[in-house]
Amino acid sequence: MKATRTESVAGYVLLIGMALTTLLPFVSIILASFQPSGALVAGISWPSSFRLDAFAEAWTTAGFGHLLVNSLIIAVAVVPISVLLSTLAGYALGVLRVPAGRVIFSFFLVGLTLPVELIVIPLYFDLRGIGLTDSYWGVIASESALFMPFGVFWMRTHFRATPKELIEAAQLDGASPRRILQSVLLPLAGPSLSTMAVLFFMWSWNQFLLVLILIQDPDKRTAPAGLGFFVGQYSSNVPVLCAGTIIVLLPIFLVYMVFQRKFIGGMLQGALKG
Repeated sequence: MKATRTESVAGYVLLIGMALTTLLPFVSIILASFQPSGALVAGISWPSSFRLDAFAEAWTTAGFGHLLVNSLIIAVAVVPISVLLSTLAGYALGVLRVPAGRVIFSFFLVGLTLPVELIVIPLYFDLRGIGLTDSYWGVIASESALFMPFGVFWMRTHFRATPKELIEAAQLDGASPRRILQSVLLPLAGPSLSTMAVLFFMWSWNQFLLVLILIQDPDKRTAPAGLGFFVGQYSSNVPVLCAGTIIVLLPIFLVYMVFQRKFIGGMLQGALKG
């Protein structure tokens, strides 16, 4: 059924309103970051002159260079580990006949409903018992496990939506399960893998509470955790706070811009399959 002109206009107005609601806070932060350090900022105010003083002060005072490196180390380790394990588990649960596969998948679905706040304290004591607090590996292992439920669900859905004829033809040719995954399924999973990798990078980069609890050493904090402490020290200096926020968000923006087409393609592919 074709939408009427009134319905189309109402839809565009609604979308524009939602876009403005989302973008205006970011515009306010960006404009405030170019104000002189210590300036009083209220709402969306256009700076008289665009200055980088707040960025320089935030970078040197909070040590964002070191914090960004820490975040990058963790994210670069978490993404391939999570993607690899999610792909293998999704393949096993979606294509192979794994004993009690539905029960195992149900446990992963339960993991999707568990908030980080519920498990972070028990997790801290468990990791402290084996000496993995205040270490990158403790955070890497925790984040990888935290992202696994979504990754398994995502890849299982992708593999189950792949035409069975392709898998059956490969089996008739004598291909092993490993060869089927490498030569048949993975070449078709590029958009899904790219989308999952981008999401994992964004989630790992933005992880705040988990890093805040597991890492007490200031030299090993990530950028979001460092920004949290920075906010407590410079709560009255709005331009510097906004500049620090942009510094932390900039890597995510760059990653999204680089992989934008693959990310959107993977999301659309998942929506069509669903």
